[in-house]
Amino acid sequence: MASIQFGILMVPYQTIDAAGPTDILFCCSRALISQYENASLPGFSGLSEKAIPIEFHYINETLDPVTLSSNFKALPSTTCDDCPPLDYLLIGGPDMLTFQLSPRFEKFIQEHVKAGKGIFTTCTGGFAIASSGVLDGKRATTNHGALEMAMQAVPNVKWVKEQWVQEGNIWTAGGACAGMDMMAHWVVENYGMEIAKIAFGLLDFQPRDVQRKLIDLS
Repeated sequence: MASIQFGILMVPYQTIDAAGPTDILFCCSRALISQYENASLPGFSGLSEKAIPIEFHYINETLDPVTLSSNFKALPSTTCDDCPPLDYLLIGGPDMLTFQLSPRFEKFIQEHVKAGKGIFTTCTGGFAIASSGVLDGKRATTNHGALEMAMQAVPNVKWVKEQWVQEGNIWTAGGACAGMDMMAHWVVENYGMEIAKIAFGLLDFQPRDVQRKLIDLS
């Protein structure tokens, strides 16, 4: 099975917006689980074949560092021009009082969606990409504290106050931790609870469902 090519667009997001969801994916990855299986750790026998084959790409317009929240400096691994074809693209939430989507990022997002590939947004990420038009006419959410501003700024989107929203290949989540809940749901849906529980255990994380109720992991 070919590896999932998973991109993170390096807007100046809140660090956990991308770190949370991608750590869930990494903890379920074939790369990590095969190490545990090869080390004969208890409970991992036979799981590497069920795990997620995935590669991560951190994408910016240049290879210059990007300053995230709490002055965290992150290095892109590729550029919009050199990035390999992606299966999924994650956009975290920048400060929407100051952020404006660049023309290059806008084009990158539009081309990705036009190709029928998946989008995930967390926190204000939904608001951030809305100006590209990819959410027009669709139900979507963003950080609930920014919903009113999003409704006024981008009225073509059907903004809703929900934990997360799926519209075809586009998933939008509310706050940062709602993004982790959303990604947890995606993993369970696509790879099963057995694999998902590895991430939940390693991260000491109990996700919530779309109704904000804790999922029973017993």
